[in-house]
Amino acid sequence: MCLVCCACGSGRRSPGTSGEGGPSPGPTLATRHAVGLTEDNAQLLLAAEATADPSWASSGEAFVRSRRELGALHPAYLRLLVDWAALQPRGGRPADLTGPVSGCARSVGPCASYPGLKGELEAIASEQQARSRTGGTGPEVLIDVLGVPAWAAAPASGCELQDAPSDARALAPGAIRDYRALIGGLVSLAASEGVRLRWWSPWNEPNDPVFLSPQRERCEPAAAPASPGLYAQLARAMAAELRASDPGASIVLGELDGLTEDSARAVSIASFLAALPGDVLCLGSVWSVHAYTAYGPDTGEAEPVAALEEALRRRGGCAAGAPVWITEAGAGAPRPGAPVSVSPAQQLEACRALAARLQRWFEDPRVGAVFQYSFRDDPAYPVGLVSPDLRALHAVYGLWRSVARALAAGVAPGPSHAACAGSGLSPGGQG
Repeated sequence: MCLVCCACGSGRRSPGTSGEGGPSPGPTLATRHAVGLTEDNAQLLLAAEATADPSWASSGEAFVRSRRELGALHPAYLRLLVDWAALQPRGGRPADLTGPVSGCARSVGPCASYPGLKGELEAIASEQQARSRTGGTGPEVLIDVLGVPAWAAAPASGCELQDAPSDARALAPGAIRDYRALIGGLVSLAASEGVRLRWWSPWNEPNDPVFLSPQRERCEPAAAPASPGLYAQLARAMAAELRASDPGASIVLGELDGLTEDSARAVSIASFLAALPGDVLCLGSVWSVHAYTAYGPDTGEAEPVAALEEALRRRGGCAAGAPVWITEAGAGAPRPGAPVSVSPAQQLEACRALAARLQRWFEDPRVGAVFQYSFRDDPAYPVGLVSPDLRALHAVYGLWRSVARALAAGVAPGPSHAACAGSGLSPGGQG
């Protein structure tokens, strides 16, 4: 059972009251520059220097080595994608937050089971404890929900993809209380594991029909978008539940697919923001977007971050000057999501393309954090840092390691081609 999304690419203010009935926007960002990471495998998230390993911890060489490699990146944030449909396949029962997960990369080994989200939070707690022993802090956690269970889904409607997954459909009447119960359950579980879930996002890629449908009632690019209203329902429910369960938590709004053009079945960043109800704009303190790196000749690549910033400026009010996080970023094949080449030349090109983009993002005063998706390659969307079998680090690992070292030294990161030149590493070579 997959508890967190394994293919997330589309391919695919200070403490106080918001004034709109939402939770406190929460603490200000500790630093303008921060690195985040999306990774769901508890065997990899476990601290390399944990004082006491949980009973499920694998002692296999590949996992032990990979824990050191992931730990060397010192992510300030860890993003967990919570697949509600997998956690609660039947209505009338609570979501299973402790069910066993294989620990494979889909069907690719090595595999080592762990107890679902409980295991993930245990692993994160071990890393937080390890850092505190050396005077450090974190990592902090961002929860991002996706996947409507079949029993909670409304019937098909509007303009749907021909093969639209049922777990992308709008919620059926009354199911919003079950969504709230999921949020409350996660808060309780985290408290029992000693982990604070500080950051929350209502839904993954709500402007993409793969994750939320329908995007429009009619299959025309100019038709009024439906997805902002569906997202608003989820955002309001999350705000209400957090206000009751954890008033100090913050909502990260958006998690938008980096679409800069409207189509019949998907909604651009600009159109989504323009149609979003005004009260929702004030429910969170940060906005997020996904931006993968294409490279090679004539990519025609647009900049989703600039598109989001302009859309926020146009809406004004609560949104106008909000910080922006890039919660999914990465580079693999020339077109993200395609199979990754083992060619050193292509890996170097991918690394240099991502370095150029990271440089622009870190120079942007609005960008507070950039998250790599993911650490271990997802075979269905391979833009990770290590191969699915954990045998080979990709060249981009060295780039992220150079950024982590700069941040640890207290200097602004300056990603460059030079960081890529020496980044072809064999496993265990993180230094």
